[in-house]
Amino acid sequence: MDNTKRLKNIGINIKSERLRRGISQEDLAEKCDISRNSVSLIETGKINPTILRVIDIARVLGVDINTLVKDA
Repeated sequence: MDNTKRLKNIGINIKSERLRRGISQEDLAEKCDISRNSVSLIETGKINPTILRVIDIARVLGVDINTLVKDA
């Protein structure tokens, strides 16, 4: 699997969990201390978030990091 597809899968997982919890991109961004635009770019697979950023997102969403990186 190429890296583009892997990043898109991570983004899809993040977006799915965010929506499942009724959290807006803006709220997630604020709680992770990043911009809303960064959240959008992560969710669409256009940027490669650091592992620390993914850990922060997992904590805010209340999920295990494995949930966010499955199929990557």
